[in-house]
Amino acid sequence: MTDQTLRLLPKAAGAYVLAIDVNEDVQLAPKQFAGRVIARGQYLYCGSANGPGGIAARVKRHCANDKKPHWHIDALTTAPVGKVISVLAVPGGNECDLCTCLRDKFLLSVPVAGFGSSDCASCPAHLLAVPGDASVVVNVLNIIKNTVPG
Repeated sequence: MTDQTLRLLPKAAGAYVLAIDVNEDVQLAPKQFAGRVIARGQYLYCGSANGPGGIAARVKRHCANDKKPHWHIDALTTAPVGKVISVLAVPGGNECDLCTCLRDKFLLSVPVAGFGSSDCASCPAHLLAVPGDASVVVNVLNIIKNTVPG
């Protein structure tokens, strides 16, 4: 993700989808996910940003390499494990609606139940596995841009 792309993100509250390239298997903290492993590959993560700075501030944090881990997704966006390669911002959007839309439209799987959705009772997870290489995950975001709810 370029600095220019980050500068163009909206400061409004809403939802976003991160396209993440994970370049090595990641064993998750046993406390939360009993040592489950997220395999090397491509993923989409749906999140919300309702605090100060909105979507721009949240996505910039996810892209930073020197952050203190706070959210589940930090396990995948902390260098050298993986990096955010693209983002879809949806001002006023809802992360659950985005995740459901992506999962249903593209038949994407949930790699770890509950990952990224600890505050959500209706979604199995907010992380979705995308088969293929980095170009596939970016293409999914490009296709969904015109059909997202929100």
